[in-house]
Amino acid sequence: MVKAAFSHVSAWVFDLDNTLYPPQARLFDQIEVRMTQFVMESLKVGRDEADRLRTHYWRTYGTTLAGLMREHGVDPAPYLTTVHDISLDHLEVDAELAAHIRDLPGRRIVYTNGSGPYAERVLTARGLSGLFDAVYGVEHAGFRPKPERAAFEAIFAQAKIDPAMAAMFEDDPRNLAAPHAMGMRTVHVAPAPFEAAHIHHHTDDLSGFLARLL
Repeated sequence: MVKAAFSHVSAWVFDLDNTLYPPQARLFDQIEVRMTQFVMESLKVGRDEADRLRTHYWRTYGTTLAGLMREHGVDPAPYLTTVHDISLDHLEVDAELAAHIRDLPGRRIVYTNGSGPYAERVLTARGLSGLFDAVYGVEHAGFRPKPERAAFEAIFAQAKIDPAMAAMFEDDPRNLAAPHAMGMRTVHVAPAPFEAAHIHHHTDDLSGFLARLL
C-alpha cells in the first residue's frame, strides 16, 4: 500500500539534517553552540539572552538566520560559514541508504535550511555524493527559510519540479505543511511520529522506508 501511494512520484526531495543522517549523530548540537556564539558576538549579548533569541527567531521566522537578517540586518554569508564549521566525525557511510536513493525513479534533490557547501560535506561523509541531481541550500531560496511556502516555490522552480508529482522527506513537521499544501506526498522522518493532517507517512528508518517503495 505504501508503494502504491508513491507510484506517481517522479521527484524526490530530501531535507538534510536529521533526515539523511540519524539524529544520534547530534550534529545540530554543534551548530547550535556556534549559533549562540555568533548571536552573542553580533548583538553583544550574554549567552542566556543569545540562546533565548536563537530559539525565538527559530520559532518566529523558521531559522535563527532569518531572525538575525530581518531584525538586525545581519549579513548571511559569514553566519552560514561560521555555524556550519563543525566536525563531521560522527557521521558514517551508509551504503544501504545510498543504494536505495540511487534506485529511486526520477529526479532526486536535497533541500536544506543550511548552506549548500555544508550539505555537500555531509553528503560526502555519508557516502551519498553523486546521487542527487541538485543540492540546494537556504542561499538558493534567497535566504528565505523553510517553512515559508515562497522558499519551497523558489527551489522547486529552479529544480523544475512539479509538486503534484513529488515527495518530501523532512524531520521537522512544520516544514511539511507547505509541501502538503502544494500537493506533495509528505514523509516525516523522525524517531517519534507527529500526528498532523499535512503528514502522510512517518518513518524512523529512512533506508527501510525507501526499500518499501522500490
